[in-house]
Formats: sequence, C-alpha cells, structure tokens
Amino acid sequence: MTGPLTHLDEKGRARMVDIGGKQSTQRTAIARADVLMSPRTLSAVDDGQVAKGDVLAVARIAGITGGKKTPDLIPLTHPIGLDSMKVELTTDMDLPGVRIEATATTHGKTGVEMEALTAASIAALTVYDMLKSMEKGIRISNIRLTYKDGGKSGKYEAG
Repeated sequence: MTGPLTHLDEKGRARMVDIGGKQSTQRTAIARADVLMSPRTLSAVDDGQVAKGDVLAVARIAGITGGKKTPDLIPLTHPIGLDSMKVELTTDMDLPGVRIEATATTHGKTGVEMEALTAASIAALTVYDMLKSMEKGIRISNIRLTYKDGGKSGKYEAG
C-alpha cells in the first residue's frame, strides 16, 4: 500500500473521496466475466431455444443498464457521466459458456473500473437468471478488470 487510505476520514470512517481537485482525463476500463454451463444449455442459447428469449441480447442491455447504475449499487462510487458503455457476449463451447466483456469510457476526474465491473457482473447474473430453469449448476466465474487507462495511476493491463 502506498499513502493513506483514501476512503477513510481522519476518524477512520468510510467516506466518498473528494475528486474536486483532480484533472479530467480520458478514462477507459474493460472488465470480463465467464458464465459456465453444460454444453446442452449453451446449445440452447446458440439455437435460440431458451423460453425467456434471446439470452445474449437481454444480458447485453442489463449489463449496460447495470453499469450506468453503479453509484446506486456501490456506496462510495461517484456518479459520473459515461461517454460509452459497451457489453459484448459471446458463446464459447470450449468453456463451455458465455464470455462477457464490458467496456466503459468517460472524460472525467475518476475512473470507470467499477462501471465496467458492474456491467460485466450484471450481464453474467442476467445470463444465469435466464437459464436457471434449464440448469441450476451454472457458475459465474473469473470476474476481473483486464484493462484501464487514464488518470494519475495510468495504464493497467492484466497479464
């Protein structure tokens, strides 16, 4: 750890970080998640044979909506103006399952890592919700930040 904890005040209480003096910069974050399921369930997704509808389309919209609502869900995050929120879902028989990638961008004083992570998580939960009647053992796995750029800490790429 370097420096003081930024989300604690002088009495050790949780607080929102003051970003008033920070410079606005272009910021990007990419998060990923995997939703693991049986090949049979994945085939139903690919073939459009899921009773609740188009799993990937619904999860994409849910992920975008979730990313936009991050400050409502995670108490100490700042409400920020997103420039874009993109959520891509692809089926992968090698998992087997659905791979999710969420990309958030803004020009602002704080990063969009939490927005990207929230979008990936909500998309994954939506895939589960739409498929749970077919398979209870679906697993959400490997939610992680894979890339961020902008701000004082600069660029990060997962290895």
